[in-house]
Amino acid sequence: MAGSREAAIARAEGCFDSGAYLAALRRLVAVPTESQMPGSLPALTRYCAETLPALMQGMGFDHQVLDNAKPGRGPVFVARRIEDPARPTVLVYGHGDVVRGLAGQWSDGLDPWQVTVKGDRWYGRGTVDNKGQHLIAIEALRAVLAERGRLGFNAIVLVETGEEQGSPGLREVLRAHAGLLAADVFIGLDGPRQTTFMPEMKLGARGGVAFDLVVQLRDHAHHSGHWGGVLTDPAFRLAHALASIVTPQGRILVEGWTPPAIPPAVKRAIDGLVFEDIPGLPEPDADWGEPGLTKGEKIFGWTSVIVLAQLTGHPDAPTNAVQGAARARLQVRHTADVRGDAIVPALRRHLDARGFSDVQVIPVLERDMFGAARTDPDDPWVGFVAASMARTANRTPNIVPNSSGSNPSDMFQEELGLPVIWIPNSYAGCNQHGPDEHALAPLLREGLGLMAGIWWDIGEKGGRP
Repeated sequence: MAGSREAAIARAEGCFDSGAYLAALRRLVAVPTESQMPGSLPALTRYCAETLPALMQGMGFDHQVLDNAKPGRGPVFVARRIEDPARPTVLVYGHGDVVRGLAGQWSDGLDPWQVTVKGDRWYGRGTVDNKGQHLIAIEALRAVLAERGRLGFNAIVLVETGEEQGSPGLREVLRAHAGLLAADVFIGLDGPRQTTFMPEMKLGARGGVAFDLVVQLRDHAHHSGHWGGVLTDPAFRLAHALASIVTPQGRILVEGWTPPAIPPAVKRAIDGLVFEDIPGLPEPDADWGEPGLTKGEKIFGWTSVIVLAQLTGHPDAPTNAVQGAARARLQVRHTADVRGDAIVPALRRHLDARGFSDVQVIPVLERDMFGAARTDPDDPWVGFVAASMARTANRTPNIVPNSSGSNPSDMFQEELGLPVIWIPNSYAGCNQHGPDEHALAPLLREGLGLMAGIWWDIGEKGGRP
């Protein structure tokens, strides 16, 4: 049974057209896998131990549920189909956990745990982040199996249940089961595309480091009439420290926070990106950030820093007093060219050199930090997958050097040594972390065809690019 590439793609798209994909998605979304909520472990475990095995029944995969290395955290589902150890092995990634459902905040009384179809929009928590996307990968595998009778390569499907919490324990799971998860390439489906009209690949993620700047001068506030102009004001000290970090136009001044340059292969990829203006989203401020860089270079090739929150006194009920303390939380997002563990020490040196030794730098919890990773745009797997997508879509995909959001790319690169490729099937207006999360039906259908083409081509080649 040989079949054809075109027939495999048609099978995958037929899964959408027949309603089978929607029916499966409804079963996935119905499990309230809110990893950020206390008491979510039973739902996360059920998703791995019952929901996913039922979905993949009859596909010839052996599956198991791996306990998380950190107590109380969600497990990891692993399904393997090893056809021939001499052929390439693809590690397919997804995450089964979602952010809070926010029931009651959705428009028109929509239920986050049901898929509601309104035209081309399919509403429900997880429709794009990420249940609807790893379902695309699985159904495309099913289509190739049905058409060819085999994949032609080895596949490992890994679905974790802690991504929305920063993937706690996942690195330890990868390290402990490195042999079980050994592969040649990582292909994950997650995130939004830059456009709704062309396919896309992402090759990693920027890292994130969060920390507090704290000026703690005294335990209590003191009467402003008696002590104003006599006691140091912590809010002004903090404001000047913040102002030393960036120029009035947002250019970063901390030595060691920005890459020496954007690597040539990365710059070529960024220069080739196509963006789409999505109604309702803000326009970039052209004069903010690193001078001379394009929008794409600022987002995908450079470092950014923002103030997440800032507080002194009681803004809801101001009092006439010189405050004792001021605090701000900052977040730095950096590319793989900048070490995340160097961010805080570099800032400490920067502040001390400018007379701000009274400003404390306090790193926040681990879950607010994530590593940077980037696959070389010239990697052979990148070219192979891009060519497959172009063959299916009749146009070259956007190749984004690294995602602007967070994902666990660094764990798979560092622990398993894999080139990382992400294929997103959503768009910027999908509301993925708020009420009214929704998928666009045309992107889901297109994604099924694209992934069937990729799986077919990997099996047809039978070797490593």
